[in-house]
Amino acid sequence: MLIEFSVSNYRSFREKQTFSMVAAPRLKKGDNVFKPVVKGEKLPDLLKVAAIYGPNASGKSNLIKALGIVGYIANRQPSAQFTPISVSPFRFDPQLADQPSRLELHFVCAEQRYAFELALTQQRIVEERLVAFPKGKETLLYERRYLSSGDEYIFGPQLEGGQDLHELWKKSTGPQVLFLAQAVANSSEELKQLREPLTWLQTGFIMVSGGMDNWANHSQELAKEDPSFAEEISSFLQDVDVPVTNIRVDQIQSSSLGGLSIGLHLSMSEKPKSKMVLTHKTALGEAEFDFLEESEGTKNLIGFWLPWSVHTESSLTKKRRTLVVDELDSSLHPEIVVSLVSKYIKSDSPAQIIFTTHDTHLMDAKLLRRDQFWLTERDANGATQLRSIHDFEGRESEDLEKRYYEGRYRGLPFVRKS
Repeated sequence: MLIEFSVSNYRSFREKQTFSMVAAPRLKKGDNVFKPVVKGEKLPDLLKVAAIYGPNASGKSNLIKALGIVGYIANRQPSAQFTPISVSPFRFDPQLADQPSRLELHFVCAEQRYAFELALTQQRIVEERLVAFPKGKETLLYERRYLSSGDEYIFGPQLEGGQDLHELWKKSTGPQVLFLAQAVANSSEELKQLREPLTWLQTGFIMVSGGMDNWANHSQELAKEDPSFAEEISSFLQDVDVPVTNIRVDQIQSSSLGGLSIGLHLSMSEKPKSKMVLTHKTALGEAEFDFLEESEGTKNLIGFWLPWSVHTESSLTKKRRTLVVDELDSSLHPEIVVSLVSKYIKSDSPAQIIFTTHDTHLMDAKLLRRDQFWLTERDANGATQLRSIHDFEGRESEDLEKRYYEGRYRGLPFVRKS
């Protein structure tokens, strides 16, 4: 689970900006937070949900992209062919043009707290550092820095494996891959000290952006492979007042998913090889509709079922992951967003949801606390500033939507009047 995430010199982010899922003390709505389970350490409560608002081009999507780099670089495989790493420095400051983009995550996995720092350019990884906190005590596992003479490493005394294995790990690590990933790839299953944080970095986020079409394709394929998934999709739709009582999938041509693995990086380019048929029930009776005849809203919901189910621990997986959605309001109706968030808050799940949106209906619904609303805006230098509504003076009971539109929290577009 995510504690906080920081980013600097990346796209519209200039100085270090920090996004936090740490709950502010003494706020009400206790169902909106959960207590992270950490051995030998008591951490503050963490937020279940965070919504990010701001004008167009203010940096909301860039924050999501920065989070996505974590899984991208953690899953990157060694290659003899040079492929630029997908990072870009802040362009309005010439002094930062040759400086690396920096990311920093604090997270919990396997009941232990970790801090992971990464600095990278399009050409290579410049810095990499992993710190564990057993029983709350800061313990360096390793640190890697690129110097003119090559990579320099510092290994903490608690790092497992021994000197010979550490040397093997160093020699196996190329400039564009994580030392952490190479260490795990070149060690036995018994060595878990690095494996567990790497697994979280690789699969801890489910990133959803760019529409639901490909997710819907995979939902249909899963429903075809296993009728229980069709039942789950139907139940999910009924929960948000879409009257679908039954779903079946007719095969178009013989095919198989070949053991689809549900994780962070699903293949999102495959075309559906089957046809989903949905039964709708009304007061006049039932009728069947092909998936292509459904409204865009229903199609989006069928797509959204998949990351939602993976995130909340369904029959698809036994792991809870942080669901990150860019522009949630472009895919789902505001009332459905409120319904899903409300249902999730009332559950006992310690998973997390982070999403960007322009729709302020959630503010008016009074489901979330002040510390669950985040705002982005551009400063005079074109750099993204990130802050929580809780950073502004105000009462917990105040009308957040009204004050937002009054500009009390800033984060509104300035529209020039002709």
